[in-house]
Amino acid sequence: MQLDRLDAALIRLLTDEPQLPVLECARRLGVARGTVTSRLARLHESGVIEGIVPRLEPRAFGYGLTAFCLVEIDQKVGHDDVATALAEAIPEIVDMYTVTGASDMQLRVVAPDAGLMQDVLDRIAVVPGVARTASSIAMRTHLSGRMLPLVEHAVRQAP
Repeated sequence: MQLDRLDAALIRLLTDEPQLPVLECARRLGVARGTVTSRLARLHESGVIEGIVPRLEPRAFGYGLTAFCLVEIDQKVGHDDVATALAEAIPEIVDMYTVTGASDMQLRVVAPDAGLMQDVLDRIAVVPGVARTASSIAMRTHLSGRMLPLVEHAVRQAP
């Protein structure tokens, strides 16, 4: 889907203030309420916007340590089964990707401290289908969930 400046402005508004009512979005953008409603419907239907939810910071509710865990899976089990098992067993997994390269999956996990992170990593290692793991601790977060620059870049690149 091609994004335009109005799409980008609407996405920026809702990123900054997810609970902003449609009427207030329309007022701030200088367009009709129906325009905002139809744009939101189009953005949702095309999959550009998956949902409008608050952005959470795990550190703020006690999960201050982040790690990245590379997972090699038993190839007889398959990615989807392992992904489902991991998601059901480990609530501390906040992102999960099937990847190319030396590992099969990459997880971003959070924990309150190093000792509890070890517990999380140990629980990941024993999930059926997990053959091997390797992890690294994030020392500082520079960017996370950064989408607005990408949206604005897509608008500038549009014909």
